[in-house]
Amino acid sequence: MVKALSQPLALRHLSQNLRRQGRQPLHQLQTRIGAVSYHKRPAFWTSSTWRTSRSYATVSAAELEFGQPVHETHPHILKPGEITPGITAQEYESRRAKLAFGLPENGIAILPSAELKYRSGAVFYPFRQESNFLYLTGFLEQESLAVIQKTGNKLGDYIFHLFCRPKDARAEQWSGPWSGLQAAEDVFNADKAYDIKRMDTLLPPILRSASRVYTDLNLNPSAGQSLNPIASVIRSVTPLSSITPLQPLVNVQRAIKSPAEIANMRHAGKVSGRAITSAMRQSWTSEKDLHAYLDYAFTKDGCDGPAYVPVVAGGSRGCMIHYVHNTAALKQDEMVLVDAGGEYGTYITDISRTWPVNGKFSPAQKDLYEAVLTVQRLGVSLCRESANMSLDQIHRATEAGLREQLTRLGFDLSGNAMDVLFPHHVGHYVGLDVHDVPGYGRSIPLRQGHCVTIEPGIYVPDDEKFPRHFRGLAVRIEDSVCVDETGPLVLTTEAVKEVVDIEALRD
Repeated sequence: MVKALSQPLALRHLSQNLRRQGRQPLHQLQTRIGAVSYHKRPAFWTSSTWRTSRSYATVSAAELEFGQPVHETHPHILKPGEITPGITAQEYESRRAKLAFGLPENGIAILPSAELKYRSGAVFYPFRQESNFLYLTGFLEQESLAVIQKTGNKLGDYIFHLFCRPKDARAEQWSGPWSGLQAAEDVFNADKAYDIKRMDTLLPPILRSASRVYTDLNLNPSAGQSLNPIASVIRSVTPLSSITPLQPLVNVQRAIKSPAEIANMRHAGKVSGRAITSAMRQSWTSEKDLHAYLDYAFTKDGCDGPAYVPVVAGGSRGCMIHYVHNTAALKQDEMVLVDAGGEYGTYITDISRTWPVNGKFSPAQKDLYEAVLTVQRLGVSLCRESANMSLDQIHRATEAGLREQLTRLGFDLSGNAMDVLFPHHVGHYVGLDVHDVPGYGRSIPLRQGHCVTIEPGIYVPDDEKFPRHFRGLAVRIEDSVCVDETGPLVLTTEAVKEVVDIEALRD
């Protein structure tokens, strides 16, 4: 039995070795970074050499520095066994195993990390890992490359190669710590770890053994563009006819969320919903101040920060779907449309709410708001496997419902009026990305574990075709929803949306 992770952590490869010996594997894969003399291991020892000769020496993992939190250094962030908040080493291993199982014999998947983006000069943006790389590794560092190599026909028959930066005390003095090659194996459970600077010599032998290579690297850059160094190595060894996009395979896995992923999204939704409800209680005079409050509240109350640049649009600016200037004054007789959410463990929530700046709806504001809310409730109710409906079908039901509501309110819907008033789709997938699993069709029937948004909206321009008292009004109501077998799980229910509840916040 593996000891509890409050003790020095267990060997990750023990489970694999037991399986190869025909014995029962460990019940749960765990990281293995206990009391290890990290600084004494030669950088280029092979994994087999290290495992047979390593000694459990004097350095506690809690005294070491890594490129991201681990439980021993950040127990306030990670629970035992977790690589990232809420997601365990076992789950990451299961994801890799499932992907490898779906590859053809001797197939490999190649996933580069994201690159650091610069805002201007030497000023960089906060680093954000590439989503598929993150989903399969949990490794949050730049200058990295993951290779998943299928080795057999059974689930778990694969080798996880991880190219990354070796430890470098001088460089880390300037940029902060990174994890290094030993931690790539001991913490992130790579079977083999290599110096990323040796990629051009160590990757080709792996490529030559592959029957097919799956990657989303751009292997055919436009004129004037140069090949990415990793793409150059692939092109030098593997014919284009043996290369296939990886995204569709990963999308199928990522689209259906695990219980741990849903729990992360529920946490993000709960914190974000409470922050937005708290904002509704207060009187705001500028979009900028409301924006700043939401960013602060998401972070203070348990999220890692905002998931995306929010929309904070007062009055007719709400008719601009992705208005993000957020610099104008808020008028007391107007509504404010907010599209904002926090993220937790890189899983996001997406919420839109619209409310009167002064806390009380005018008759016209209330009529239009309740029309949208009625249809939004309908859309949410259809997010269940038993309905056997896709996002596209829910969109069509939503558009029909909005048409009925607007006709009741006296709108002339002839011609292209609905395209003007409701110009976007009712929903999209959510998860690691705000618009998750790009390329995964919205015509696919929703199944248990799918997570989506439902966000009908009406945006009335200043046009004589539409009733005068509605002109310039914009309403969008959006929740993040997890599809269950018989009903929806609303992940963002703490953000109030009933008229009576919104108005009661100022009483």
